[in-house]
Amino acid sequence: MEKLKKYLPFLVLVVGFLVLLFAIVTVKKRTAVKEELPSNQEENVPEIPFDKRPFTSLIPSKDGHWLKLKVENIKVQATSLDYEILYQLPDGRIQGVPGTVKLTESNFERDILLGSESSGKYRFDEGVKNGTLTLKFRDDKGKLVGKLSTDFTLLSDTRELNSFDSKFKYVLDEMPKGAFFVVMETFGVKIKPQFTLASGPYGVFASLDKKFSGKVSLEGDSVYYLEGDSWVKIDEGKASSIGIFASQKSSS
Repeated sequence: MEKLKKYLPFLVLVVGFLVLLFAIVTVKKRTAVKEELPSNQEENVPEIPFDKRPFTSLIPSKDGHWLKLKVENIKVQATSLDYEILYQLPDGRIQGVPGTVKLTESNFERDILLGSESSGKYRFDEGVKNGTLTLKFRDDKGKLVGKLSTDFTLLSDTRELNSFDSKFKYVLDEMPKGAFFVVMETFGVKIKPQFTLASGPYGVFASLDKKFSGKVSLEGDSVYYLEGDSWVKIDEGKASSIGIFASQKSSS
């Protein structure tokens, strides 16, 4: 009995440790299940039809430190929009800029800083070349009802403006001076094309408001450029300026 009393504190400590360990493992398992559930739900989200997709653009600022995110012609039945921009730094680090907005109108825009801000002071991330834009649409209960994602490239001091997937290329006639460009898929378009899409739509957006003539290459039978309210077929790939491009699927 005396020996039992001697080891009693030790036994209590061991039992307490085992109970605590069991509780931690149980909580972790429950947390893991909760974390996995949203990702599984997202995988089952129905695809947004092309004619319901918003026209989306990223317009670089004159110094290349900001991107103006514009989401226009929103037709998805949603009450809120989650957006996230992930981009890679030259040293390999990934930076992210997330946000959420209530959808009260069919258009939305937000200035995205490629860097950070603290007490009114800005730190800019230099050397950003590419990234990913993701849009998630949710209903009034927070349920995901639609998701769109695309890669983009941020370019300067080059005549070759390539998409991240290398399916689209726009070669400028002249070397641009002091201009930044973003090349990306725009999800949807303001004017629906009267042809079956093979590739695109791709958008080229510049920090300067001027014409940039060049030659466009895009997978597909024929390449078209959105000019005003109509799609114009491009002759021999020669374009009068950057903008929105798409290609026609061959009828054969």
